[in-house]
Amino acid sequence: WSTAPFKSQNMALNSFVTADGLEMGRAQVVQAEAALVEPSVQMNPILLKPTGDMESQVIVNGRVFGTLPASEYYRRKQELFPAVRAAYTALDRQFDRIVLEGAGSPAEINLRDGDIVNMGLAELVNAPVLLVGDIDRGGVFAQLYGTVALLQPEERARVVGTVINKFRGDKTILDPGVVMLEERSGIP
Repeated sequence: WSTAPFKSQNMALNSFVTADGLEMGRAQVVQAEAALVEPSVQMNPILLKPTGDMESQVIVNGRVFGTLPASEYYRRKQELFPAVRAAYTALDRQFDRIVLEGAGSPAEINLRDGDIVNMGLAELVNAPVLLVGDIDRGGVFAQLYGTVALLQPEERARVVGTVINKFRGDKTILDPGVVMLEERSGIP
């Protein structure tokens, strides 16, 4: 399958300039390279580059949209949603599979309204969701279970599995927690 990465909104100071002179997040460039495809701003239509504690330069489709305080960006991000939809649609026509990456947590209940990067995007494109927890941060079972618990029922139904990232060592020590998580969440 031909595969492309997609992160509708990324926040990073480090950007990459594409062959056509447009700016995108470096993480999506690395992901494109791993997929053996040319990086394109369609893989990261919105890039937020922090310029201070509460504002960011907003890059849309590789070009500067403006520098906005966080509160104004959240008020205006729905007007940027057509750019997200168009980028995804263009990739969907070109590739067999698109791997969507969320930002932060899908259970950021304070940001649920107008979500354009996590469960809102998964719903828009009818995508199944794998929920990934990072064991190095500690509390991975609480991360995964708590996230599932905070999702709306229709969002929870999209979650087809959980993944524990960065585990090293004897898996048999982890197994009882995995079994308990599966029993409590109903998700493999």
